Amino acid sequence: MVQLRTYIFLDSMQPQFASFVASTARGYLPVRGQAALYVEISPGIAINRVTDIALKQTGVRPAVQVVERAFGLLEVHDESQAEVLEAGRHILDHLQVSEGDRLEPKIMTSEVITGVDDYQTMLINRNRDGMMILGGETLYILEVHPAAYVTIAANEAEKAADIKLVHMQPYGAFGRLQLAGSESDIREAVAAIEKALGNIDGQPNEGRG
Repeated sequence: MVQLRTYIFLDSMQPQFASFVASTARGYLPVRGQAALYVEISPGIAINRVTDIALKQTGVRPAVQVVERAFGLLEVHDESQAEVLEAGRHILDHLQVSEGDRLEPKIMTSEVITGVDDYQTMLINRNRDGMMILGGETLYILEVHPAAYVTIAANEAEKAADIKLVHMQPYGAFGRLQLAGSESDIREAVAAIEKALGNIDGQPNEGRG
């Protein structure tokens, strides 16, 4: 039996978010303003059939497909929100689940570090895939379960505040996000993230990988 872990629709990918996906993904690259859908399931191998359903039934294109033993992740995108939503409908029908069968997001870590030291920024920047954090800036670290919910967290943060997307990992047991900016902008971003994740309904989640 396939478990729907994450099902999340992004109405408009923000510039940094779309660029981050485009620079790290191996599929068809998205651009800002496009709509996207992230679907995470268990077991991971079943994501191959989910991808097949979405691409044969609609005109969406995939940027991300991650196939792990435990979890599988798919991202599809298109200029048309309706086309992306239609792909999601076909996926749900195939899995014989509804959107509400997904797990609700659970924040495992939410930490703000102000005035980051120059030496710590070096460590962070050597492991980043996005923007660089500079000494003196504020760092925000989010860890969420299931992993793919970091995508809406990152996108909504960029909508709300002038932040830098340093790193994002939307797959695995837990999703991780790093943002940088001024303390006031980071605080605004955190508020937007908490609101977005808090508005997602789903099945009770104990936060286990």
